[in-house]
Amino acid sequence: MITSIHGTLVAATPLHAIVELNGLGYEVNIPVTTAEKLPAPGAAVRLHTHVVYREDAQTLYGFATGEERDFFRLMIEHVTGVGPKVALTIMSKLSLPLLQSAIRLGDIGTLAQCPGIGKKTAERLVVELKSKVGPGSWAAPSSEAGAIAASGSSAHRDAVATLVALGYKPAEADQAVRAAALALGAKATTEALVKKALN
Repeated sequence: MITSIHGTLVAATPLHAIVELNGLGYEVNIPVTTAEKLPAPGAAVRLHTHVVYREDAQTLYGFATGEERDFFRLMIEHVTGVGPKVALTIMSKLSLPLLQSAIRLGDIGTLAQCPGIGKKTAERLVVELKSKVGPGSWAAPSSEAGAIAASGSSAHRDAVATLVALGYKPAEADQAVRAAALALGAKATTEALVKKALN
C-alpha cells in the first residue's frame, strides 16, 4: 500500500495533482480542500495517499493530512453507496472539521449540500459514521451556528459559526473561511477570518 508521496509538484488543478518522484510523474486525485493547500508548481509537496486497485485501473488519491486520508478511507469502506468519487466530492465541498461535525450532530441538510449527495446518502453517512468520527458535543444546539461551534473552538470553526449566524449556509461559510485562512495564514484570529471572508 502506498501511504504517501513526496516529490515535486509539476502541475495542479482543483481535482488533480501531478507529482514527480524519481523521474516518474504520478497523477493524484485530490479534493478541492487539498488543492487549496498546495504550494506553487516546482515546489516540494507531500500528500498522504490511498490507492484503489481495480481490474482495469490503479487510482491514486491524495490528501493534505493523514487525518483527511483516513476519513476518506472510512467513508469508502463503511458507507454503502459511497465510492472514491463520491467521497472525493464530499471532501471537496466540506472541510474535515465541518464534515465530522455534521455527521456527529446528524446535520443532514449540510451533508446533502454536496453535489450528487441526496438525503438518503447523507442519512447513511450519519448512521454509519456517527460512532466512528470521535467524541463530540452531544448537547442539542439551538441553531446550525451552535452545531458548528459545538464541534470545537478553533478560529476556523468559530469563524464558520459566525458566518452561519449571519445567514450563510454552512458549506458556503466553510468555503469562505478556508479562502480567508489561505490569504491570512494559519495564525489568523477568528475576527480576522470573518472580516476577510465578508470582503
